[in-house]
Amino acid sequence: MSSLLEFMSHVAERIRSEGSFGTAHVYRSTLNAIRLHTGGDKDLSFAEVTPEWLKGFEIRIRDRGCSWNTVSTYMRTLRAVINRAVEAGLADYRPRLFRAVYTGTRADRKRALSGTAVSAVFSRKSPVDTNPRLKRSRRLFVLMFLLRGMPFVDIAYLRRPDVSGDSIVYRRRKTGRQISVSLTPEARSILGELSSADGDSPYVFPFLQSPEGTEEAYREYQEALRSFNRDLAMIAGALRLEERLSSYSARHTWATAAYWCEIHPGIISEAMGHSSISVTETYLKPFRNRRIDEANRKVIDYVMKSAG
Repeated sequence: MSSLLEFMSHVAERIRSEGSFGTAHVYRSTLNAIRLHTGGDKDLSFAEVTPEWLKGFEIRIRDRGCSWNTVSTYMRTLRAVINRAVEAGLADYRPRLFRAVYTGTRADRKRALSGTAVSAVFSRKSPVDTNPRLKRSRRLFVLMFLLRGMPFVDIAYLRRPDVSGDSIVYRRRKTGRQISVSLTPEARSILGELSSADGDSPYVFPFLQSPEGTEEAYREYQEALRSFNRDLAMIAGALRLEERLSSYSARHTWATAAYWCEIHPGIISEAMGHSSISVTETYLKPFRNRRIDEANRKVIDYVMKSAG
C-alpha cells in the first residue's frame, strides 16, 4: 500500500468502522481536497509529499476560500495519516515535514455575542417565542450557556443517567474528559421544559432515536445540528442581531463573559473541559487584545493628563 490516497482511504474506513464517524468524515474531506489538488485519481506516493508539495496544497486550499482553521484541519489530518504510515513501515520518517504549513488554531471568526445581543437572546419576553420551534431553540441556546457553554454534540448525546440530583456528569465526546456541571435553578427549569417526553429513550433530549455509536445516530445528530443552526439564524434575523448566531456562540460567549468577570483562563479551561489552556486562549485572544488596547488608552490618557 505505497499510495498515500489508498492508505488514507483505508484509514478513514477503519476509523468509520470503529464508530468515529465525525473523524472519518474529516479524513474523507481531507482526502477529497488532496484529490482535487492532484487532479482527480492521480496516484501520490508518500515520497512525493514534500514541504514544497504541502505548501502548494496549502495555497490551493486558501485559493478556494478555506479558512486558516480548515487549512490546519487538513494538514493535521494528513500529518496523522503519514505518522500512521511511518509506524506501519510504509513511509520513511522525515522530521519537520510540515514546518512550512499552518497547523495551528486561529480565532478566524468572532463567535461571542455582545452584551446587547445576549440581552436580546436571553429576554424572557422574546418576540421569537410566538413560534414554538424557535422558542425551543432559543431556550436550548440559553441552557447551553447556563451549562458552561456545553457543546451541542454533548447535549444531543446526553443520557438520562448523566443527570443525577443537582448535577450533570458526562464525558465530552471531543476529548473524552469527564465534566461535572452543577444545575442552577435556571438550568433545571429549562432542562425539565426541553427534556424528551419519551420515557423509553435513553437520551435526555429528543434529537436521537438510534443507538449511540451507530452511523444512524451520527446522521441524526448532524441533521439536528443543521436544524438548530437554521433556527438560530432565523432568531438572529428576527432579533436584528449584528452578530452571527450559531451553536458555537453559547460556548464562546460563556468563555468571554467569564474572562470579562476576571476569572483566570486556567479555571475557564477546566470549566469548559478543554484539552489544554492553549485552546481556551484561542477563544479569548480577540478580547484579550481589546483589553490590552483599553489598558494602553488608560496609560496614554494618564501620561498626557500629567504632561498638561
